[in-house]
Amino acid sequence: MAENTENKVEFGLKNAYYAIATDDGSKLTYAAPIALKGATELSIDPEGDSNDFYADDTKYYTSVSNQGYSGKLTVARLNDQFNQDVFGDVLDATTGMQVDNTDAEPKQFALLFEFSGDKNRTRHVMFNVTATRPSIGSKTKEDKTEVNKQELSFTAAPDPYEHRSHGKVSEGSPAYSNFFTKVVVPGETTPTNP
Repeated sequence: MAENTENKVEFGLKNAYYAIATDDGSKLTYAAPIALKGATELSIDPEGDSNDFYADDTKYYTSVSNQGYSGKLTVARLNDQFNQDVFGDVLDATTGMQVDNTDAEPKQFALLFEFSGDKNRTRHVMFNVTATRPSIGSKTKEDKTEVNKQELSFTAAPDPYEHRSHGKVSEGSPAYSNFFTKVVVPGETTPTNP
């Protein structure tokens, strides 16, 4: 009998990356992933609904819709490049000031991350992610320094062409070793070690 190689539990969060998506009208493609340092917490909830149909005095059929996921990623601080890449912030060459562009539409991206687990370090990708701007805030330093964090709310909608919103691989899978160098899309050849 084959040994079960799945994790029994999940814990830990590391290796958060984002990869900007491009929609050419027939498929989503992704740029090279960029590290999103300082990830502290991630929560993801499924989106969708179920509807019951009754006939013959009983529940005859239940339909379930999968509308992807919604989630929150907490990081120590979102870096300036992320705000430029995703939210369209502009770095002014004259003053060096980074400013938001209120006309910019947030860009879609893939969100990649890793759970340590007890045995396999499972790596995940959320496709077709859209995020909202995080709050800005801080507070005075007291007798103990408390690090501020930023919370990024996002949705991972189903890919409009391939109808997928999440994927994962475990150690030993062909896509595992170079998972954070290129967004792996099912059916495409996985990158090989250099």
